[in-house]
Amino acid sequence: MRLGAALLTATLVSASADLAKAVSPAEVALPAAVICATSTGYWEESPADILIEHAPGAATEPAKAAPEPRHGYYKLFAVRQPDRTSKVYLQQIAQTGSGPEIVSSVELDEFTQLKPYITDIRPETSTGIIEQPGLFATVYLKTDPDGDSETWTVLIDEFGEIKIEKPTN
Repeated sequence: MRLGAALLTATLVSASADLAKAVSPAEVALPAAVICATSTGYWEESPADILIEHAPGAATEPAKAAPEPRHGYYKLFAVRQPDRTSKVYLQQIAQTGSGPEIVSSVELDEFTQLKPYITDIRPETSTGIIEQPGLFATVYLKTDPDGDSETWTVLIDEFGEIKIEKPTN
């Protein structure tokens, strides 16, 4: 029985060593300046959102299949600047058969104007289950490195409109 337990232990140690395989810094795509990030919410296109362009004379050509509507999620992240303040970016990521693809990436100027010290970014829920299109995330920041932390919300509604505000509880 002890031999079987030792063999099982050796197998588990070997398997966990494979799972915890170290990666070189070159294999990591996330820059060191990214201090907080969350992927949350979701978006989807309806067939009406897709613009189908027709070349001249297309009426005589056989009809082409309409492209499938895209869908995906949002990524909200903070990048530390040389002065220790941060910029906050929002990306729209499409889920495709070949993996995630960035659809759009924007700097959220409302945060840039504050010159904040970002301390955390959290999604509305950590379960990954969102029932309606959009995004709701909380950004924790300080405008003075020795001051108190403030919370700001980033909201994207089902129509894709972005709203950034300090909660008014």
